[in-house]
Amino acid sequence: MFNTLSDPILIVAFWTGLGALALTLLLAGEVVNLRMALRRRERREQATIAKWRPILNAAVVGDMPGTLPRLRKSERLMFFKYWVHLHQSVRGQASEALNEVGYRLQCDSLARDLVNSRNRAERLLAILALGHLRDKTAWPQLLRQASARDSTTSLHALWAMVQVDPRTAAESMTRAFIERNDWALSQVVAILEGARDACADILVTNIAGLPAERLPRALHVAEALRIELPPAMLAAMLRHPSVDVLVSALRIAFTPAVLPDIRIYAGHDDWRVRVQVAKALGRIGERADIDVLMGMLGDTQWWVRYRAAQALVALPFLRSAEIDSLRASITDRYAADMLAQVIAEKEPA
Repeated sequence: MFNTLSDPILIVAFWTGLGALALTLLLAGEVVNLRMALRRRERREQATIAKWRPILNAAVVGDMPGTLPRLRKSERLMFFKYWVHLHQSVRGQASEALNEVGYRLQCDSLARDLVNSRNRAERLLAILALGHLRDKTAWPQLLRQASARDSTTSLHALWAMVQVDPRTAAESMTRAFIERNDWALSQVVAILEGARDACADILVTNIAGLPAERLPRALHVAEALRIELPPAMLAAMLRHPSVDVLVSALRIAFTPAVLPDIRIYAGHDDWRVRVQVAKALGRIGERADIDVLMGMLGDTQWWVRYRAAQALVALPFLRSAEIDSLRASITDRYAADMLAQVIAEKEPA
């Protein structure tokens, strides 16, 4: 036995196995501790919700409690989560009732403290709470968070700012939502719906001074928010040398005043421009544009022909008999087939 244990290889193997066993036992103990901690947290959360759900539900339906129990320190985060969750599904007086409960429990002060937390989840929760509370005293903190590199944090802060003061938020953040490519345009637009009128004024004021590389995104925002640019400004965008700017401007052309600036691009070298020309003429075109669209039916690009056919069929002053007459006059087989396809698509099944 002594000789066996004196073998260096066996000694190393023995201690390695012993160490692995100890590590396995340690990890097993940690797993048990984590599960116990999770169960304790779940029990605390269930107890917190059981305590506050009846109170918050009563407030939402208009039965505001005269007195409120103390919000314990251990309950604060779980209460916040449930309070924010309820806010997502209510509006109007119900939302105001939740805010009254929040202010009575001094949740505004707690949220302002949590905004500076190093814990990202707590920070995001606090930002949402301040937005729902429309806490104007938190404006400087929200403005700093809106400039954060983390796109999720900054977008949450932008949303909160719009809830607190839509116009000031638009004034403060116009450059940011145009210049920050890490902000998804769909998310920005969803947030700015609450500040649409303020954004319209500010975007129109600032758009002319933007560099060419920023104009397409600004015009996309205008399109998504249904903001119409003044005819003179739109005409200037339609004369811009950048194809991307031109395409974006054509997408928001909704006034006949710019028709002369649109028609000249029916033969543009870039097919994307021609597609948008056809779509614009379908929205605001006049009888003079029938010939333009008929010419575009013979385009080499399928999408241009398709949009031109759709535009012709969409013109409100063209009756079915006139469309059939135009179709009969077409000598280009591909153009005739495209117009026939679009007519068939429009017919009821």
